[in-house]
Amino acid sequence: MPAIPPLKEPLSDGHVTLRMAAERDIPEILIAYQDDPQLHIRLGEDRPPSGANLGTRSERAEGERRAGVRATLTILEPGSDDCRGQLIVHKFDWDNARADVGIWLVPQVRGRGFARRALTLAARWLFDDVGMRRLAILTEPDNQPMLHAARAAGFVDEGLLRSYGIERGRRVDLAVLSLLPEDLRR
Repeated sequence: MPAIPPLKEPLSDGHVTLRMAAERDIPEILIAYQDDPQLHIRLGEDRPPSGANLGTRSERAEGERRAGVRATLTILEPGSDDCRGQLIVHKFDWDNARADVGIWLVPQVRGRGFARRALTLAARWLFDDVGMRRLAILTEPDNQPMLHAARAAGFVDEGLLRSYGIERGRRVDLAVLSLLPEDLRR
């Protein structure tokens, strides 16, 4: 598997900045889980992570990036280094040049276009620098904020995957949206 290239420099559109995730993000991530008690559920986790869980994730991040498995980008407001959310790229299929994308934001910046902007910035990087030709988002069909942000970033609805995954011990439906390089609004 090819390595996922690191960002040469943070990505920014003047409103949102993305950089590689770092251990220094852990305090803000823990606060985000406290501020939104449903965050772990939307992310398909059984429970909110502990500081130790997040530390382990951080320690593994560079190896996962180099192995071509996962890349986690931290979302920032320009001029600040405080984590406002994260964008996770995973399920890389290098043979078919595709990957899945997930995103979460702290409650304080939701509804301000951060998700749309972060998705667009990351998609350009994934298409231009990483070599992906297709990105997908899978989310619960009732996750209207995620669906809205994905559509605003140019992702196209593909349908519903019925009983597709298991979360917290039960089967769940997932809506699937995709983005191809030609879909990306420039």
